[in-house]
Amino acid sequence: MSTPEIAGIQQDAAEAAAVKDRYARRHNDDWVYSLLRPDALLTIQERQRAIADLFVGIGWQDLASVRLLEVGCGTGANLMDFVRLGIGPDHLQGIELLPSSVEQARRALPSSVRILLGDAASSAAFDIPGASQDVVYQGTVFSSLLDDEFQQRLADAMWQWVKPGGGVMWYDFTMNNPRNPDVRGVPLARIRRLFPQGRLRVRRLTLAPPLARVVTRVHPSLYTAFNSCPWLRTHVLAWIEKAA
Repeated sequence: MSTPEIAGIQQDAAEAAAVKDRYARRHNDDWVYSLLRPDALLTIQERQRAIADLFVGIGWQDLASVRLLEVGCGTGANLMDFVRLGIGPDHLQGIELLPSSVEQARRALPSSVRILLGDAASSAAFDIPGASQDVVYQGTVFSSLLDDEFQQRLADAMWQWVKPGGGVMWYDFTMNNPRNPDVRGVPLARIRRLFPQGRLRVRRLTLAPPLARVVTRVHPSLYTAFNSCPWLRTHVLAWIEKAA
């Protein structure tokens, strides 16, 4: 193995370790993400509706045979949503860095959902064939990756798993949070550079979380009212299609 290859492996390992630390800090306060909070519940419900609309919009009205892999699946909440949308549990897989999250996901999800522990950027570590997935999903993973080269390696791994005619489904925020140095926004121009061969369709959604927390304390209906202003939405749901 050449010196540059060894250096790259070491760099990836360092960034993966840093990501673990960032996620641990982000999720120290579970109450912020609790569905008992109206802002968190409304945000997730909005995303669920947008994903359902996306599937219908690309002509997939029966998801039973769709194969989906989630990168950074956490405790399995998103995979459970995909089960509810109609994807068969035996067609779902997730990759996660944190052992504690892997264990929670395995307890929460049907046993036929495959949960893998490790760094998804090291695609050779998993026995997932290339061009085997209709959808490869990531939700707020790339905004936690502060190394551009690591981002690109993960994007390349995701793209090689996608079948022709399938795509990468992407949910993440597009602007920086000046109060949180552990994350950075991923603008549309960066998404296009990460997946230069993909055909992109984008929907902007999610009321800025700090604002959502404030207005929903007054009344939950204010989430919808404020979210009607596109410039107050901080995230995008993107479909990055691989040509058939």
